[in-house]
Order: sequence, then C-alpha cells, then structure tokens
Amino acid sequence: MSDDTIRLVTIGRIIRRRRRLLTLLVLVGALVGYGTSLLLPPRYTTSASVLLPGAWEERELVTQAEIATSSVVVDRVAATLGWAGVDGRELRERVTAKVADGNIIRISGTAETPERAQRLADQVAVQFVGFATRIVGDNTDPEAAARLETLRQMVVQTNRRITELADAADPGRTVESVQTRTELEKLRTALREAIDKLDQADPASGKSNKANMVVMGPAARPAGEAPPTRTQLVVGGALLSFLLTVVGHLTAARMSRRLRGEAEIAAALGSVLLGTVDVPAERHAHRSEGRGPRYLLRRLLGVDTRWDMPAPRTSGDEASRRIRYRRLYARLRDRLPAGRRLLVVVPDGDRIALRAAGQLAAEAGGDPAPDASGGDSPALRVVGVSTSQPLVPDHGDESGALVVLSAGSWTSAELSGISEACADAGHEVVGVVLAGTVAAGAARSAEPSRPAVAAAFAGADGTTGGVE
Repeated sequence: MSDDTIRLVTIGRIIRRRRRLLTLLVLVGALVGYGTSLLLPPRYTTSASVLLPGAWEERELVTQAEIATSSVVVDRVAATLGWAGVDGRELRERVTAKVADGNIIRISGTAETPERAQRLADQVAVQFVGFATRIVGDNTDPEAAARLETLRQMVVQTNRRITELADAADPGRTVESVQTRTELEKLRTALREAIDKLDQADPASGKSNKANMVVMGPAARPAGEAPPTRTQLVVGGALLSFLLTVVGHLTAARMSRRLRGEAEIAAALGSVLLGTVDVPAERHAHRSEGRGPRYLLRRLLGVDTRWDMPAPRTSGDEASRRIRYRRLYARLRDRLPAGRRLLVVVPDGDRIALRAAGQLAAEAGGDPAPDASGGDSPALRVVGVSTSQPLVPDHGDESGALVVLSAGSWTSAELSGISEACADAGHEVVGVVLAGTVAAGAARSAEPSRPAVAAAFAGADGTTGGVE
C-alpha cells in the first residue's frame, strides 16, 4: 500500500464509504460499555482533610499518609462502622491518602452510596488523628521529663538564693560588695539562658506541637458518581470501536498485496504497458457480485464495495475519452501484423476493465481504416478469466492476448496466474491496458459508442469485436 493510507483524506474516505459498518460497530461498542456499567456498581468518592501543624519534612508527611491507610487505622474504621460483609481488607481498597500543599493530608473514601462514602472518609480521618496522636504521646520519655522538671525547680531555688545573697551584700559601700553583686547577676543571667535553651531543645514540646492534628471539617457528600460513570463507559466503548475499526481498515490496506504501480502490473504479466484508458464512474463500480445471505449482509453493511479506491478524476467529455481509445488501438495496430486476431482478457469481477474492454472492442469494430499493408485491422474478442482458476480459450484464430484490468484490484500471484494461463493456451501477452474511472463530464448525451459497445458484447460473427 502507498503512503496514501496515512493521509487524513483516507480516513475521511473510510468514514464515508464504511459509514454503515462504522455506525453498527459504534452502536455495538456503546452497548458493550453500557453492559459493563451494569456489571460495575456505582461508586461515590469524597475526601476529608487533616491539618498537621508545625514544621514537617516531606518524608514525614509521606509517612503520615501511609499511616492513614495502614491496616491498624482501617481495621479500627471497619470495627467502628460495622458494615455487614465489609472488613478491613476490603476497606483498604477503598481508602486512599495523599499529601496536599500546606501540611494537609487528604483522605479519600469510596463507597456504594454518597452517605457511606462520607462516613468512611470522616471515620478514617478521626481514627488516623487518634492513632497518630497516641503514637506521639507514647514516644515521650516520662523519666526525662521528670528530671527536666526537677532541674527547673532547682534553677528557681538558685535564683532565689542569689537574690538573698545580693540583698545581704553591702550595696555600694565597698569595691568587694559591688563585684559580688555583679557576679551574682551574671550567674542569674547564665541560668536564665540555660533554661531557655533547655526549653527550646526539649523534644517533647515539639512532639506535642506535632501531635495537635486537626480534622478540617466533615467530608462533603458527593453529588455524582466517581469515574468511570455509565456515560463515560458508553462513550468510551463507542469511541474505542470507532478507532479500532479505522485502524483495522488502515492496517488491512497497508498489508494489502494488490498492485497499483504500472511497472509492477506489467512485470507480473510479463509484458509491456500499452496505455491507460478511462470509463465514466458508476455508483457501484467496485461492488462485488454474489448471492445468498452472506452477500446480502455484506451489501446491507456497505462492505461489498472497495473503500481504498481513490475518488474518480474529473474528465472532459465523451469525445476526449474516445480519442484515447482510438490512440490505444492505433498503437496496438502498429505493433501487430495485418489480420491478426487478439483475445482481450479481462479478470472476472473487474467491471471497470470489462467496460473499458467493451469500449476498446467497439472502437476496433467501428474502425474502417486499413493498416499500412492494405489488410484488415486486428480483430478483438473479449473473454473473462477467473483469477482463482484462470483458464483461457485454446489457441485458434487468435494469436495473442491483450490484458485489460484496473489498478489496485489484483495481486501479483493472480496476474501471474493469468499470464501462465495465456501461455498454456498458446497466446502471447502482447500488452497490458490499465482502466480507470473518471467523473463524467457535462456532455453525457453525446455517447455514440454505447450501441457499439452493446454490439461488441453481443459477440456477433463477422465483426471485429466480440465477448465471450
């Protein structure tokens, strides 16, 4: 397949020519999404926020979020709620916690109803705060706190003794008394600074500050379902079906082995390209033929026609198209000896090539001009050949074969089979003609070749054109 498969116009062509199939598959995908929503019960999610005052490092906040969803906290929540058939293991799948900005841990709970989701989030927040506070309180050393309190009392007593000594000294009468009072004040100042440093370095005070976690109000009752909702599943199923269908068509086109290039087609048939001709496009030119329920289903879905064929080019009028047929026949007449009969081989099912071959045979039958040697012009007889089991009529009056086909319809193996069938019947493939479709011009009334085409397909004796 050429690079045409990756263009947006190709996707538009798929949508336009496979709209029935796409519509059906989109509806099937939507139904699958709807059925999935029936299997999945509705879920509602809400969140409660817990504020952690004080200075916290990032890793400490992450640890607290892990504690909020730990089995200890969730098991206590399950025991408090007492929901039938719901244990701590199941609740752990419904509870999440993450760190938000500003030392806030956001705890989310998911349940079957909005009321249950609200209760779950609030209860997890309460149990988390209680558990975290108890952990901080248990980590405080009571003996260290008692020794620190004793030290503070001793400092207070020392300050009182210093005051008594300063009052007992002779205030300002001697140099020794002044020095004594100065030293006592320095000692009082040093003790006060030491106590301040002890208070600042006390780990218990920091822990107690961190232990003051606050639940920032009850969780809000959810107003809608948590994703994926039923609408999202339906839309997602429809969109997925559409994308898979388009990708499948593009992949099939990319992997297609049908030949499109002129050189490739001529090489597969072991001959040369004589030229290309055009026929007016029909509405269902690429529609496959058949009978039975399978064919009716393909036709109903619109897959009985080729989608990967490009849109017909704009053509002039009937006269300009007939000129190309005449030039092609003249080129064929110059290559062959006088009076030689040819088989025009057309693959079965190639309606475009069959119309082109009939037009070419009609032009040959209506050509009164003799060849250069004074003999008759080459006679053409159109035959259809199956590509699955190609069989060409035996060598008789005909001494050559002209293959007419449309590009992009046949593989190299199928064309090679036609070439071998011609060789087995004793016919030399003298050339290849490619047929394409064009949009008919405005002057469609001037079609004098239609009666001639009908006569060519009638296969009457004594004419230069015929079909078999």
